[in-house]
Amino acid sequence: MTLATKPYEHGLLDLGNGGYAWLQPDGGWGWSNAGLIVDGDQSLIVDTLFDKPLTADMLKAMRASEPKATAEFDFLINTHANADHCNGNELVAEAEIIASQACFDELARENPNLLQTLMEQAPSMGEVGEFFLYCFSDFDFRGINRTLPTRTFEDEMTLTVGDKTVSLKQVGPAHTAGDILAHVPDDKLIFTGDILFIEGHPIIWEGPIGNWIAACDHMLALDLECVVPGHGPVTDKQGVTAMRNYLQYVAEEARKRFDAGLGVMEAARDIALTDYDSWGDAERIVVNVATLYKEFANDDEPNNITELFALMAALHKERRR
Repeated sequence: MTLATKPYEHGLLDLGNGGYAWLQPDGGWGWSNAGLIVDGDQSLIVDTLFDKPLTADMLKAMRASEPKATAEFDFLINTHANADHCNGNELVAEAEIIASQACFDELARENPNLLQTLMEQAPSMGEVGEFFLYCFSDFDFRGINRTLPTRTFEDEMTLTVGDKTVSLKQVGPAHTAGDILAHVPDDKLIFTGDILFIEGHPIIWEGPIGNWIAACDHMLALDLECVVPGHGPVTDKQGVTAMRNYLQYVAEEARKRFDAGLGVMEAARDIALTDYDSWGDAERIVVNVATLYKEFANDDEPNNITELFALMAALHKERRR
């Protein structure tokens, strides 16, 4: 069953009434979406991309479609701190860059050169390096200068773009520490960041999963017709429901195996993903189980990202045999 409601093709998709989605099929590792909202001579971008060349191409297309409003961008929203939604920030430096305080804090702690260093080291890293190259070799991480948000908020914030209201709501920690949604009520449109992966497995870096499910419930209670996810095709409430169902299912199945004493990798292998066979990046189930296990154990220690990538690499290799 497809959850797409619009064509899923690379480039700028006109959603009508000054709303646009920038789409990057297939929506897998690093291939994130972004958005544009214009009204009158003002504009707001939702997220940049994983590298500067990709972001430059996106900005060129946006300016060609809306030259009056995008001569200079007024606002840039970072929905969360993952690099595939922030690495192009420096190319929109004229804008007021807005994020949750938790997103700002995450970005401030990160080393923008880490991905380039890992790419250079990957050939000598064995199975993990092979997986890393599989995920990220299409991107150019050279010369990225971390450009932090210039304005932060907690809980909720309202912006005006021309005469259009854009409501920002913090729903993290969930996928990351500071996830936010950008809602355009008059257009029944929402940009979700990585609270939604459509037709792809989500990845729970942070949790708790209850916050993520609550974020889905919040969206389902809104008057929405067009939903732009962080990855995957444009959808509607059916896509939100599918994500909620996945999260609920994985939480319940992980709990059973936690209570039975299974290890993280054993549980990840054991959880049936039959209903999600068509979704990409199934190896992410390892991270999801690991994060849920920490939640069940009341363990506040951060996940070891290197170890989790090693587990994903192993599971990815197993499932490709």
